[in-house]
Amino acid sequence: MSEMISINFSEPVALFPLPGVVLLPHTALPLHVFEPRYRQMIRHALGYTNGHSQEDSTSSGIRPIAIASISPSAKMSQRNPPLRSVVCVAHIVEHRALPDGRFDVVVQGLCRASIDRLDEPEGNRLYREAILRPIEDPTVAVPGLRKMRKEMRTLLSGSRFQRMQSARAVLSWIKRKELSHQGAIELVAFALVKDEELRYQILSQSDAIERAKIIWADLHKTDRFIARAELQLGKEAPRGVTWN
Repeated sequence: MSEMISINFSEPVALFPLPGVVLLPHTALPLHVFEPRYRQMIRHALGYTNGHSQEDSTSSGIRPIAIASISPSAKMSQRNPPLRSVVCVAHIVEHRALPDGRFDVVVQGLCRASIDRLDEPEGNRLYREAILRPIEDPTVAVPGLRKMRKEMRTLLSGSRFQRMQSARAVLSWIKRKELSHQGAIELVAFALVKDEELRYQILSQSDAIERAKIIWADLHKTDRFIARAELQLGKEAPRGVTWN
């Protein structure tokens, strides 16, 4: 997005808990919103009045929401399960209201934040919200990220990662000069780090260099896995088997 989004952290931010999902800053996520409480949350975020939005889908006046991770200790039957303490504050960049009240939306991660105060549903509000505290400034340049981005680009350009469609796609993005170093590295993590625990570790880590080290280690692990698979399968995967 070309516009700068300002977040007022003195006001509560709506929480959207998603099982198995960890959103990262600079990355985008399409969502289909069907539960009544989260349909209400989207309506409030978009400024709906009498069923109609007062803002267009790219306006900075749209309220932020926070994509939260559900705690591993949560039980499937819990309506409001315990949440992990770090969330990704996000902005709705696209939305489409469906005739039956559901929404298709695309959210883009803006920054990391921790939950300082959790407010359960109250009165007419069906969803949880929280007072959040930012744990980093995503606009600050971090020395060393340029070198790590270059090393990741080199690794992803190798023959082993080029077998993976997802790696080829993310490589085309991190080559773009207009994309910040932090943004490029977050995109690598979002596309290629599949382990949920590791993705949450990346989200909750406030130090950009330490995050990059976690991602780099996981990329090397994947690279070694592909190398071992090549020894067993030969240069070409069997019919019906892909590297994705």
